[in-house]
Formats: sequence, C-alpha cells, structure tokens
Amino acid sequence: MTRPTFAALPAADITALERPSIVLFGASEATPYDDGEPSHSADAPAAIRAASLGFARQLSQIDFDLGFTPFPDPGDARGVVDIGDVDTRPEDAPGNRERIEATTRAVLDAGAVPILLGGDDSVPIPFAAAFADHRPLTVVQIDAHVDWGDDIRGEPLGYGSPMRRLAEMPHVTGMVQVGVRGLGSGGQWQIDDARRWGSRIVTAYDLIRCGIDAAIAQVPAGGRYLVSIDCDGIDPAVFPAVAMPTPGGLRYEEVVLLLSALADKGEIAGLVLAEYVPARDDPHRLCAGMAARIVAVTMGLVLGDNGRVPPRPGR
Repeated sequence: MTRPTFAALPAADITALERPSIVLFGASEATPYDDGEPSHSADAPAAIRAASLGFARQLSQIDFDLGFTPFPDPGDARGVVDIGDVDTRPEDAPGNRERIEATTRAVLDAGAVPILLGGDDSVPIPFAAAFADHRPLTVVQIDAHVDWGDDIRGEPLGYGSPMRRLAEMPHVTGMVQVGVRGLGSGGQWQIDDARRWGSRIVTAYDLIRCGIDAAIAQVPAGGRYLVSIDCDGIDPAVFPAVAMPTPGGLRYEEVVLLLSALADKGEIAGLVLAEYVPARDDPHRLCAGMAARIVAVTMGLVLGDNGRVPPRPGR
C-alpha cells in the first residue's frame, strides 16, 4: 500500500533522491521532557498531510496567496518529493536528534530545500544543526515565545530552548523573532541574553503598531533564511490547536506576507513547522489545513514562477 504524501506529491526514498528541488519529511519529536511520553505533536505530520489532500487537485490552478501557479503542469511536480517520516521514539532522544539531523543533511547534500513537518519545538535543534557545512543562516522564527531557556527540568535540548541552542551554532549568524507576547518566555535574563546575542525581537505589539513591515525591516537583505514556525505564534482565534495558546499573534495573511518578503530579500533555505497539536483541533481539522497551506506557500516561494520573478502579495 502506498503511503500518503503531502498534497499527493511524489513519494521518494531518502537513499535514492534524484535531483530534488524540495524534500518534505516529518518528525514527531526530538527531545521530550518526559522520557517515553509521545510528543503532544506526535500525530501532526500525518494530520497535516491528510489536510493537504484537500487542495491536492488544485495545485495546477492559480494560487492567490502567491500570485502565480506553482505547479502549472499537473504531471510535473517540479522536483518536489515527500520521503515520509523520520523514525522517532519518545524514549530515544539522542537517536531522534541523530536521525533528524542525518535526514536533513542528506536532503541538503542532494541539493534540495528541506521542509520538516513537526513535531514539537525541540525538532528545530537537530534540523538546524544539519546546516553546519553550508553557508551561514539567519533564523526567522514565528513564535509567541523567545525559546531562550537553557536547562529546563535537567534538559537543555527540549522545546523551551531551541533558539538558545541555534544561537550557539557557528553557522547561525542572525535571528529575527516575530510575534512574541504574553507569558511563557521565561525570565528577563533570557530576553536579555537573546538581545545581547543580537536577536531582533519583534513583539506582537510592534506588529499592531507598524504592521508586518516591522518584522520585514529587521530581516537582513541577501541572506539565507531558516524559517522556524511554532504554530502558537499564530493568533489562537484562528489557530487554537497548540500546546500553549496565547492571546494575539499573527494572522495567516501576515505569515504569507513575511514568507513572501523573505523570498524577495534572499533565499528560503529551509522550513520547520512545529507545535501543531491535532488533539486540540476542531473536527474539520481547520488548523491542520492552515498549517498545510503555510507549507504549500513556502514550497511555491522556493520554486518560483518557472524562473520568472512572481508578483508578491501586497505589491
């Protein structure tokens, strides 16, 4: 029996990639705080893939979130493949990290852009580590929290610490954190550490005052951007299916505008989408559908309009 793939795009094997453009894969968890307990987002990759099938037959139609048709030929996937899920086990955090990093590295070595469907927010740590032998990265994070925790419950690699751990990687040379608000980002010392390192924190209130341009202006031009989206960065009024819902946050359209600006300013080098919690979604899985659309838009921006510079939303 064939396994489901994102938007019914071709399946592939990690050991036999043939000049792919984008490779999608899932990972349910990396480093849980409770050893042996599955991640709250363990079922997210499957739920996002299932939701994506709702628009799979429309990929050859114009996508108004992009302003062009990313797959104009229904028979041509333009090198996009889905290799399934990394084997993760809640009782084997070191093995999870090793397998996620190795899979990401294999995708990069094949010359493709990796898109990872998480999984909890510890997954970005091994994902980003795989870029060590490639050109420097600016991390662009959408999140309600700064995630600069250090040692939490004796664990430095859990979902409260990804941005601190990424900042320690030599190939991460910049960071823009968008949508921060509310409680849950730790003590003042964590915020101070982030800013001292050089992270540019754009709060939800900066976005209210100045719009998404407040975030776009902080992203250095000409960069390679590793996009990390924690779904609680999105307003829970439209995306409540997260572990830590926090009032306020980005609208879907603002996420699209930010992604579009990154494609305009430089190069999207990879995307990791995490912290969608299927158990908290509504019966129609509308949050899964939104997560799938964010992935699809990112794919379109990476592919471009068949070599032409596409019109971006808001122009």
